[in-house]
Amino acid sequence: MFPLGSPIDIAFTTRAAKADTVRWRVLDNWNIVRASGQFPVAAGAQTVTLHCASKRAGYFAIDAILATEGGQLPARGTRPAGIATFGVLPDVSAALPPVNFAHQDPHRFGGQGTAYLAPGQHCCDGDGYRPLYPALGLAWANDNRNWYMKEPKGPGTFKPSRDTLAPYFRKGDIMRLIQLDGIPGWSSPDGKDTHSYAPASLTAYQDYMSRVGADSAQIRAAWFPNQSSNYYQVTWEPDYEGGLPWKGSDASFVDMYRATWQGVHASDPNAIVMGTANNSVRTNIEWLDRLAPLGIGRYLDGVAIHGYYDIGVSPSHPPERLANDDDPAKAAAALPASMRELRKRMVKYLKPGAKLFVTETGVSYDIDTSYGPDYPTQNVLFAQGAVLARTHLILLGEGADTTFVFYMADTPDKPPGYGVFFDLADAQGAYGPSLISPKPAAMEIAAMTRIVDGTVTLGAIDGAPGGVYGYAFQRLNGGKIVTALWTHDNARWSAKDGFSASYGVPYRLRVDAPGASGQVAVLDAMGNAWTLPYRDGEVALTLTESPIYVVSANAAAMRANVTAPQGYVAH
Repeated sequence: MFPLGSPIDIAFTTRAAKADTVRWRVLDNWNIVRASGQFPVAAGAQTVTLHCASKRAGYFAIDAILATEGGQLPARGTRPAGIATFGVLPDVSAALPPVNFAHQDPHRFGGQGTAYLAPGQHCCDGDGYRPLYPALGLAWANDNRNWYMKEPKGPGTFKPSRDTLAPYFRKGDIMRLIQLDGIPGWSSPDGKDTHSYAPASLTAYQDYMSRVGADSAQIRAAWFPNQSSNYYQVTWEPDYEGGLPWKGSDASFVDMYRATWQGVHASDPNAIVMGTANNSVRTNIEWLDRLAPLGIGRYLDGVAIHGYYDIGVSPSHPPERLANDDDPAKAAAALPASMRELRKRMVKYLKPGAKLFVTETGVSYDIDTSYGPDYPTQNVLFAQGAVLARTHLILLGEGADTTFVFYMADTPDKPPGYGVFFDLADAQGAYGPSLISPKPAAMEIAAMTRIVDGTVTLGAIDGAPGGVYGYAFQRLNGGKIVTALWTHDNARWSAKDGFSASYGVPYRLRVDAPGASGQVAVLDAMGNAWTLPYRDGEVALTLTESPIYVVSANAAAMRANVTAPQGYVAH
């Protein structure tokens, strides 16, 4: 990935049997040719380097052939044959000046996954977060204080200290979501490390949690002086059918949360304890409903969820797929509706102003697909990026404070393709790679964070017609309004017939008072900006399946035309 306008060298290596001509192109996320050319090559191995720069930000794919001999760029790792990819990072400062953060906590994007990109590094030593996370605009990552990891042999060995913090966190620019899930075998009912049961001794467990609280308080004071609170996640996908299923009773589950809350708060006055982090939005609703009569709300300073919403979150299953279904039960499962139900439960069960963290959400390729020289196609990559951006915009627009992107690079898991980068070394993906290249999803994240981070949520656009989605945000300190908009139509969005990059609908967005005229800035999904005039307070737009962002100035006009998430407090 390159800064906008910086030098980019593209080196082509050929091994032609005889003199030939290389024909090359650079295409963007929408498969539009942005540059092309040709040059002669002699027989044998040689390398020709083109010296370039780009005035456009975004994802770019290079393809090339020998005019006579044919052939294409070979597949590399999880990247299919025919392309090499790079990204150009956006600069949105002309439309959106940088935000002054009084505290770190309002940063709205985190990530999961590492890549060891610095020379001499490999998985899993060194710093797997830099330069990747700062380049993408991700300000949160997971940090383990799980009991089974820190005291695997017996109690009392973990000693709180500012120096327990891993070196890669000590720069203080990437904040910690502190993981507490899992108990050691010596305190487990079945004698094994487990996530499925409460510890045999809640007293010992609470004592450990009090030491974690003291540890976190010291770390925050030393390394994160501008962070207001420490954030803890107690369990990790305790779903009955999941990989870490809860097998104990509901009462013991709530008792464990009580011991966690009391232990952490005893030593960390700035603690935010969150759960239950089930694997889908609707499952979190079900667990809150079931556990609320047992008092779990007393031991939650916030809610942590994973933001999955469908059977396979993939190009073919976008977050709006069920939104207009004739069956009310199916329509309620769409992501916007599910988030609204979750916000209602938070108001019902938790203290006012409780935080909502979405600590994992990713978009894979479709179920029953696999990495290979012919997959993913450009159309699949386009669709994955659009669906990922829309998903995280819905999560934030419907009231999440912070959302975490899953995953950095392709992994061997099924379904494949969760990574926003290709793994260039491993054909089936791996964890912590050292060679990666961006997909469209990576560059849409880089744009989205620069545009939406440093905002508070105003809410969903009122009166939008079916198939049109829009969420308004306001930059901190009373700054500009950013409205993310797109459209979705199931009939034009399928793996069989193609995920349409050209389908569009007209829409008029109110950006100012009636009778007013002026101009607004508009940014595409990659962060490229242009201006549009508006009249009578409205700007005429064409919405597609890729989000755009409209930057306006009249906060009162926008607030009058949105519905804020229930119980949401701008932190």
